[in-house]
Amino acid sequence: MLTDYHNHLERGTLTLDYMKQFTDEAKRKGIEHFGISEHAYHFYQTKNILRNPWVDERRYYDMKDYVDLFKQAWNEHMNVKMSIEMDYTPGKHKEMKDFIDSYDFDYVIGSIHWVDDFGIDLAEYRKEWERRDLYDTYEKYYDQVITLAQSNLFDIVGHLDLVKIFNYIPNDEEFLLQQFDRATTALSNSKTCVEISTAGLRKHIGQLYPDPRLLQMCFDKGIPIVLSSDAHVPGDVGADYDKAIDLAKSVGYQTLMTFEKGERKEVPLG
Repeated sequence: MLTDYHNHLERGTLTLDYMKQFTDEAKRKGIEHFGISEHAYHFYQTKNILRNPWVDERRYYDMKDYVDLFKQAWNEHMNVKMSIEMDYTPGKHKEMKDFIDSYDFDYVIGSIHWVDDFGIDLAEYRKEWERRDLYDTYEKYYDQVITLAQSNLFDIVGHLDLVKIFNYIPNDEEFLLQQFDRATTALSNSKTCVEISTAGLRKHIGQLYPDPRLLQMCFDKGIPIVLSSDAHVPGDVGADYDKAIDLAKSVGYQTLMTFEKGERKEVPLG
């Protein structure tokens, strides 16, 4: 069985026709559990959670329209799960929980895209990597992975080592493995699953998320996984899943987690 829980409509429209392009591609690729998880910052209802000039320029959806789209899809018997990808925001646990609890999501993804005011995966912020202390950025990033896990607000943590996206990686392996270890220890004590995301293969880093050493720690500590493509266009749904499956099996995984209305079920890895 295959999952693809991390996909976005933002480059198109919040319409049934556009969503169907994604679900049709998922069906064609044998993906049985498929979900759309639009970025939460696009919605007016999250303006009390994450605010900065980059985000505020991109807040243009209303959650009512989003929920109504899924209701239409389900009425048409489309196989799609409703989710959200929320930027984990330190100090906003109550606000995040209130937002999550307000909607009947099948699952919720928490991701870290910001370290203080630094958009770590944004092309327009890339020069910041040269100005900032690499070790400090990594430590602060994995601090947030830990508090994300401790919040227990999320079913899945998105692209666990996104911080490597532009190939700025500490040379000190001991330091890096220490970050991996403390993050996976926190995740193992939470409900949060980890995704193997093929999106990294389409980014500057040219690698899957997460690093095989990090994923091995996840397996060793009993952290469940899902598979995701983080598709922003229909053709990327399920992209490079042969590589994701090979990585999962290479560290020992034989099962995936699936979600429906917040309930989870372990199924064999396809």
